[in-house]
Amino acid sequence: MIYIHIPFCRSFCTYCGFYSELLCRKRQEDTVFSLFREALCNEAGVRSAGLQDGPDTLYIGGGTPSVLPPDVLASVAACLPAGGGKRGFREFTVEVNPEDIVSGGEGYVEALLAAGVNRISMGVQSFDDGILKWMNRRHSSVDAVRACGILRKAGVMNISIDLIFGIPGMDGSRWMATLDRISELPGSCPEHISAYQLSVEPGSALEKLISRGRCPEVSDEECLRQYETLCRVLGEAGYRHYEVSNFAFPGYEAVHNSAYWSGQPYLGLGPGAHSFSIVDGRHTRSWTRPSLEDYLSAWRLPDAESGLSVMEKEVLTPEQVDMERIMLALRTDTGLPEDELVRISSPGAAERQAASGNLVRLPDGNVRIPEDRFFVSDAIIASLV
Repeated sequence: MIYIHIPFCRSFCTYCGFYSELLCRKRQEDTVFSLFREALCNEAGVRSAGLQDGPDTLYIGGGTPSVLPPDVLASVAACLPAGGGKRGFREFTVEVNPEDIVSGGEGYVEALLAAGVNRISMGVQSFDDGILKWMNRRHSSVDAVRACGILRKAGVMNISIDLIFGIPGMDGSRWMATLDRISELPGSCPEHISAYQLSVEPGSALEKLISRGRCPEVSDEECLRQYETLCRVLGEAGYRHYEVSNFAFPGYEAVHNSAYWSGQPYLGLGPGAHSFSIVDGRHTRSWTRPSLEDYLSAWRLPDAESGLSVMEKEVLTPEQVDMERIMLALRTDTGLPEDELVRISSPGAAERQAASGNLVRLPDGNVRIPEDRFFVSDAIIASLV
């Protein structure tokens, strides 16, 4: 599977800590996009050469991928091993923002579909205009609803939306109002929902606000109440809670992200992107430094020596491999085999967590964290490793 990081945004959200560069001058965008496309295709040509059998999923995230013209996204997909286009990917996801869908209209979405995209992940975050303004989002609640309608009318059959809870000033009733809007969206409910608790990311505007005492953090008790409401409402609507932060109608679980949680190798392209490989039993994590300037300079030619100069890597120890296996698998509703967990966790830890109800046994021999303990999954996992 392949992940591509698009390092462009038209504005920075209050909470975001992902690497991105601000697009300020419209007349310079075509040049920047052209240089980026060339560098990305050069990197893909060099770094994807060793992939076996061709990847079956492609996820284009950011940043804001929907600021790119569809022809740029299409040409990037076409230079990958699976080629996009006629052969296509089993799952090809592009992250979009509502305002870009509204401004581009059905024509923009149809161009994405023609490029091979078959899944859209849209950053709605909230259907409350006050909350959206606090987040420094560029869309309104009306835009978010209109964008969903445009996606459906253009023929998108697999839509995921992102939501955030635990936001300062958002009480339970305002959160419930956002959840109620899901069933009212044009066409039908989204097939997939990712819902995250607001976190304080290093380097974000939110971190600065909190450090200056200008923004209170929401209590754990209130976050738990909102998470429980989320689980109840989506469960009643027929969504499967298949990962701590992810819900899907059966059959619409994210193939790409599920591969992350099962520990499969992946290739990350673009500045700031991470990769993971397993070669001869060695588990290696690598990443490209988050600098667009360095990236464009390094990959201006399809030269591996120059391009790899902007990358860093680490080989995981056996202990780190075991830790990641536990951390990722226990975020899901399928968990991992009980005998494997007992073998790789701290002595006696799995048995103690099972006795306390923090782990439950499944009919297939796996153990998982029950849904009503998902909110404290980090603490449970920490006790195991």
